[in-house]
Amino acid sequence: MPKVVFLPDDNLCPEGAVVDVEPGKSLCEVALSEGIEIEHACEMSCACTTCHVYIREGFDSLEEADELEEDFLDKAWGVDPDSRLSCQAVVANKDLVVEIPRYTINMVSEKH
Repeated sequence: MPKVVFLPDDNLCPEGAVVDVEPGKSLCEVALSEGIEIEHACEMSCACTTCHVYIREGFDSLEEADELEEDFLDKAWGVDPDSRLSCQAVVANKDLVVEIPRYTINMVSEKH
């Protein structure tokens, strides 16, 4: 079973987290199931950029981003080559290390 490591984030998971995950779940679903309240203003429908994350290890194990996700990533704050939308990045069979950016383009937290 693959592990997802969420690096420490001052606001969402100060201690970080290591989670055993069944393949097939999105990173957003994994984070939320562990109490990591990652923004997801569009309810995980790939219609915003608030769940943007960096995949620091294991990026190549993910399916490639489709054109819609790529279009939204173009609008995200602080995008780098390791960026994905966590609602679209589905865990496969390899461990992942995920960093949550400090900011999103969402000016107000939705507090789901």
